[in-house]
Amino acid sequence: MKRIKMKKIREIIRLSEVENFTIRKIARATNVSRPVVSQYIKDFKKSGLKYDEIKDIDDDNLLEMLKNKQETESERYKILSNKFEYFASELKKKHVTIKKLWEEYIESNPTGYSQSQFYHHFTVWRNSSELTMHINHKAGDKMFVDFTGKKLCITDKTTGEKKEVETFVAILPASHNTYVCATESQKTSDWIKASEEAFWYFGGVTKTIVPDCYKSAVTKYDKYEPDINPEYNDFSKHYNTVILPARPGHPKDKALVENAVRIVYWWIYSALRNQTFYNIEELNKAIILELEKYNSKKMQKYNVSRKELFDKIEKNELLPLPVNLYEKKSFSNATIQFNYHILLTEDKHYYSVPYYYYKKNQKEKALIVYTETNIEIFFKNQRIAVHKRDRTNNGYSTIESHMPEKHRRYFEKWDSEKIINWAKSIGTSLFEVIKKILEKSQYPEQSFKTCLGIINLEKKFGKDRLLMACKKASYYNYYSYKSIKEMLEKNQEHFEIEDDLFSKILPLHNNIRGKEYFNQKIKEMN
Repeated sequence: MKRIKMKKIREIIRLSEVENFTIRKIARATNVSRPVVSQYIKDFKKSGLKYDEIKDIDDDNLLEMLKNKQETESERYKILSNKFEYFASELKKKHVTIKKLWEEYIESNPTGYSQSQFYHHFTVWRNSSELTMHINHKAGDKMFVDFTGKKLCITDKTTGEKKEVETFVAILPASHNTYVCATESQKTSDWIKASEEAFWYFGGVTKTIVPDCYKSAVTKYDKYEPDINPEYNDFSKHYNTVILPARPGHPKDKALVENAVRIVYWWIYSALRNQTFYNIEELNKAIILELEKYNSKKMQKYNVSRKELFDKIEKNELLPLPVNLYEKKSFSNATIQFNYHILLTEDKHYYSVPYYYYKKNQKEKALIVYTETNIEIFFKNQRIAVHKRDRTNNGYSTIESHMPEKHRRYFEKWDSEKIINWAKSIGTSLFEVIKKILEKSQYPEQSFKTCLGIINLEKKFGKDRLLMACKKASYYNYYSYKSIKEMLEKNQEHFEIEDDLFSKILPLHNNIRGKEYFNQKIKEMN
């Protein structure tokens, strides 16, 4: 009976290893049930033997060999399996690979598993372990961010009216260390502020940020090259990190942060449910207190807290924080005009760029990145100009080096004194206009062209008409080339300065607005 059994075992192994028969075909050929065939094959593979090694061995020696192999196998696996959790922890560290771990293992266990068997046993353990999500992420690599679906509230102290606020959640997947805060909205500015606070809470920066595909973070999702919100992208550059949006329809990409959201409900929302908060600051102080308890609580399955795991494997893998906080920036697109200036529409002010960036029929626009104090101009992803912000309506900020050579030579011929003397030689009202324009300009050379343009109107419209137009312009504070030229073109320069009709009829009173008020309103409308 024993010989018959061993014969069938040999045949099962041969058909499986040499002939590559399926289990179903082997069962039919040997007249042995499929479960038994499957078990024989599985047991033989565990022994580490090959068919060529056993085909000519007698039955007794084969049984002894299999027995020894199984005992040896059991001991080898025990040694290996005791190291699985250590391997999992080490894999989270920078530059550590599974190949490196096998090399260290085989060095201390020369009779241990081959590289492929090592991979196999570790992968089987990892896939069956609840530590899978920990193992699949390197320490310091990613920060997952999201907003919760359910909201917290703040209460108006006067009216008692409740206002819903958003809750932002960030999690480091290797250690599960978590950050939570309340924000006014899900706007890009709140995304940035909350992400920044998370980095400072963790004490460092991850290599990537993984947001969901909110419009505040991702303008347009694309599998290969998503369009990141410009301001959020600029924030990521300041922190030397990369935005890597989660893929729509791939729940595993967001599994960790969604699980963290559920825990936030259980741990923080429940703890704060009976408290009243009158502003975001109060609410966030309470959130942080509960968050510290949560991150310091030991995880039952691993007998270590998120904070302890973070300090052990992740803290030193984070990139350093920048010296300064991110400064809020705004973005605008503008055409490079023929006079090598672009218009910032918010301020109605023009800024120069190097003249050679202007091309006729050029469709691509320049990108203006601006803060409260500075202007940066980019073209084809290259910064081409930097200016101090100037909010003077219809004003020009021009850097001399941006001008072509012939323009520079042209303006070198002129200075303020020459222009003023020329205007004075023509007439007093022209002199007053020119003087006012030059005084208003931070950089007098910016106004030379305007002044020369006004003076040259004499050639077309004559001296008398120009002086009358300048007199009217001074009266209404219209100190620009366009307004004076328009008056002359429409024959509107004639007028007589009379006493204000209202002042003749009505007595002076604090509530009566004079011409200066209305002149200012007209200027604002223009």
